Amino acid sequence: MGPDRLEGATRVRRTMVASQLVRRGITDSAVLRAMSVVARELFVPVGSRQGSYEDGPIPIGFGQTISQPYMVALTCQLAGITPGANVLDVGSGSGYQTAVLAELGARVVGVELIPELAARARESLEAAGYADRVDVHDGDGTLGIEEHAPYQAVVVAAAASRLPETLVEQLEQGGRIVAPLGSARGQWLRRSVATPDGLQTKNVVRCRFVPLVGAGRFGR
Repeated sequence: MGPDRLEGATRVRRTMVASQLVRRGITDSAVLRAMSVVARELFVPVGSRQGSYEDGPIPIGFGQTISQPYMVALTCQLAGITPGANVLDVGSGSGYQTAVLAELGARVVGVELIPELAARARESLEAAGYADRVDVHDGDGTLGIEEHAPYQAVVVAAAASRLPETLVEQLEQGGRIVAPLGSARGQWLRRSVATPDGLQTKNVVRCRFVPLVGAGRFGR
């Protein structure tokens, strides 16, 4: 990318941060910086790249989408990502949220059910310069990735009626899990914190995500 196009892309990202994120209450400076740095166009299908920074999700094939920038930023803010954190990214999809988590300094373990999307995500993450900070697996995200647990944070980019028990079990004490919960008629983005007395949960904002599919035990 030439200097003029690079400057233009940077300017568009800054506009997106100001108009879509700051105005909606995203206050975490690290999240705002990460969203201004990660090149979303690298994770969007070529034919849709002109609209990479529009305020909405974009189809990426196989009935899946790349989430709205605001939802990505809000999820990362709620997850409380700190440098060096071990993070599980369930439903990596395009790899965009995976990249934002990595830009925040996390070591990210991603898992994507659709092999073609997982392969595409790995390619995009390498092109964006994050291949050394992420590890995207093909597989069932509802089962997590036990060999890399426990996680300080788990983020889920697909909706279920209840949290998969396995994801809760792989969360360390004090860890956060951010996931959309509900039905096709309506969902809440929920933040849950693991405590000795169980999960402390809070509904944050109404949302709409594609369904979470898998063989995991759904219990909470």
